[in-house]
Amino acid sequence: MRMRKLADLPDMLPLFPLPGALLLPRARLPLHIFEPRYLAMLDDVLKTEHRLIGMIQPRELPKGCSGSKLHKIGCAGRVTAFSETEDGRYMITLSGVQRFKVRQEVEGFTPYLRAEVDWSCFTGDQGAVETDPKFDRESFLGVLEKYFEEMGLSTDWGSLADAEDELLINSLSMLCPFENEDKQALLEAPNLETRRETLVTLIEFALRGGSSEETLQ
Repeated sequence: MRMRKLADLPDMLPLFPLPGALLLPRARLPLHIFEPRYLAMLDDVLKTEHRLIGMIQPRELPKGCSGSKLHKIGCAGRVTAFSETEDGRYMITLSGVQRFKVRQEVEGFTPYLRAEVDWSCFTGDQGAVETDPKFDRESFLGVLEKYFEEMGLSTDWGSLADAEDELLINSLSMLCPFENEDKQALLEAPNLETRRETLVTLIEFALRGGSSEETLQ
């Protein structure tokens, strides 16, 4: 079942704060659930019709400052696959549905975090797959290969070359080992072109020490 309109989405979500774990609409995120509070969360989520979990990035507050330790923007994912191990842990897959803004964190009643959320800023997330007409794929993949070599990463380059714009850009945004705040910037990008530009900036920054001449288009 895919949520097709704002009215189908719940006003409250369980939150899973996980540093560096980025989920984007129409993308998939595998997770290993083993902490008791998140096992309880999953048990509760599987009893709901929507089966949504809100993935959200923690944030570091300046010393002496008060406030929420979570970013305001996250992405809800629907549990679309899960399996239980013999020792009671779960391997699950979340399929990204739509981003949300936290209105208010809700305390009590559950061992995990929950929040009242606002979906209205991100209704386009459930539209058609995005394209990026200005995307220079050949140039991008050439410098991406240098970045992967620098970071000691490997991939199936044939699959990357053939992937649709959105799948390629979003998958790299989720998988590349960027800092948490960089992941948040990728999440909050208003469209695919802006996310690609942000991704390019992050890769260029990582490569700057080795080759300041490299520029992605």
